[in-house]
Amino acid sequence: MNLPRFAIIVAGGTGTRMGANRPKQFLELLGEPVLVHTLRRFAEPALRVEKLVLVLPADQFGVWEELRARYAPDLAHEVVAGGATRWASVRQGLAQLRAYTTGVVAVHDGVRPLTPARVIEQTYAAAAEHGAAIAAVAPKDSVRGLSATGSYALDRSRLRLVQTPQCFELELLRRAYQLPELPTFTDDASVVEDLHPIRLVEGDYGNLKITTPEDLVLAEALLRGR
Repeated sequence: MNLPRFAIIVAGGTGTRMGANRPKQFLELLGEPVLVHTLRRFAEPALRVEKLVLVLPADQFGVWEELRARYAPDLAHEVVAGGATRWASVRQGLAQLRAYTTGVVAVHDGVRPLTPARVIEQTYAAAAEHGAAIAAVAPKDSVRGLSATGSYALDRSRLRLVQTPQCFELELLRRAYQLPELPTFTDDASVVEDLHPIRLVEGDYGNLKITTPEDLVLAEALLRGR
C-alpha cells in the first residue's frame, strides 16, 4: 500500500545516566551528534518519508540549531517543543501532522542512531497492511520474574524486547492519543493496544538505544564495522 509516510523523532534526554555534561542526543558519535545519525536514517530517499518531525525540549532548540547548521544544514525536518512526558511529546509531534488525513507515522527514539533501513521499511510496510507494527527482538538471556517470595523462570520464547520504530496508521494513532495519559504507558504500542492489535516486526540487535557510556562505545564499534 503506497500510503504517505511520516516520522516523529522524540529526543527528550538529559544525559543523566550518561554522566555527560549535555543531553545524550547531542553526544558525538564518530564525529557527528547522535541525533544527526538518527535523523539521516529516516531522511533516506528510498524510505519515502514525506515529513520528518523532531521533538525536543524547548530549552535545547538553540543548541540543536547550531549543531544542525554545522553537521546537517540540508537535512529537511521540522522542530517542535516536547511536553513533560514522552506521551506528551509524541502528542506534540503528532499535532504537526494535522494537515494530513491519511498515512503511516513512525515514532522513533532520537537516541537509536543505528536502525537499519530494512527494519524501518518493514515496520512501515507492516503498519500499512495491519494498522500497527513495532520492531522487536527475542531476548538472548534467560529471564526471571519477581515475586513476593523470590523469583521465577519465564519462557523467553514467549517474550520480546521492544525497539523503535513503532509505526501506526495515522488516524489510529490520533485516536489513541486523544485518550487520557496513563502511568502504564511505556511506549506508543502501549498507548494504542487497547484500540488495535500490535503486529511485531523482526528488529535488529544492533538497533541500540544509547543510554549509558557503554552503549556509546558499542555504537561506535558497530558503525565502524559497517
